[in-house]
Amino acid sequence: MKRKKKWIWIVSSIAILLIIINFAAAYFFYQLAIERNVKDFLSGNQDLEVSAETLDVLLDGDWRNWSDEQNYENWNITSHDGLNLEGYFLRSKEPSNKVVIMAHGYLGKGKDMALYGEHYVEQLGYHMLTPDLRGHGQSDGDYIGFGWHDRLDMMDWIDKVIERFGDDVEIVLQGVSMGASTMLMTSGEELPSNVKAIVADCPYTSVADLFDYQINRMYNLPSFPFIPSTSLITQMFAGYSFNEASALDQVQTTDIPIFYVHGKEDQFVPTEMTETLYEKTSSPKELLLVDSAGHGEAFVTKENLYIEKLNSFLNKYVDE
Repeated sequence: MKRKKKWIWIVSSIAILLIIINFAAAYFFYQLAIERNVKDFLSGNQDLEVSAETLDVLLDGDWRNWSDEQNYENWNITSHDGLNLEGYFLRSKEPSNKVVIMAHGYLGKGKDMALYGEHYVEQLGYHMLTPDLRGHGQSDGDYIGFGWHDRLDMMDWIDKVIERFGDDVEIVLQGVSMGASTMLMTSGEELPSNVKAIVADCPYTSVADLFDYQINRMYNLPSFPFIPSTSLITQMFAGYSFNEASALDQVQTTDIPIFYVHGKEDQFVPTEMTETLYEKTSSPKELLLVDSAGHGEAFVTKENLYIEKLNSFLNKYVDE
């Protein structure tokens, strides 16, 4: 009997220890990826390496000079949970009833989207709004929403655009990486008819899928039990779970046309995620897969092709 009790005590102690280790690891991953703080864990990540030419464009391209010369208006909204969110609005040179709302990627900021926005403003005659997503830039927030709570923020930005420009304004939503999934998560909500089209560049299907992929690729760890426990910690501290934060679920209910773009060499968010999203999307859809392009590189490596396909798509769903 004493030996049996001893074994029960040993097994129970090991189980408790494993639970403690699991949740310690989960809190580590929450702090690493979700909590707003200085993040250097992506430094040196080979999946995010780009060519020297691409890096030159991203860091010192003419689009940055163009953006620096623009007279942005500072806009702000208060989110449903009381955060002050900042955005940057740029008027077209000519009167227009078209607005593109841009969403940046993980650890980015609103004005980074001028890389794409210059074409909208200068060539297509759109106004441009580029918010800092919650937990980024000048916006409040002590966690990163990975698109899920950001979709509600995006709905508020859409309402603000309609309030400023009236009921006949036509809106295009465009995002890259996390910003692309933000727009896809927004697509499944009850949106005003002013939202005419969405452009999603290298999105992920869901936060759960993305983290499942990354924890194995970056740390050689299995998704279970670390992803479910990190999701639980995220639910406790940030108010959302990884499974509910699903672009894939949202696009299956939308009626908004979506243009998908993804680099074929993307190792950070695998191209297969966009292919799955495209396959499951319930609305009119188009897909551009770009040769020799890594994560977020498609516009830089094949700008003329990107713009040709983008213009063709927009011409179908946005009035001239």
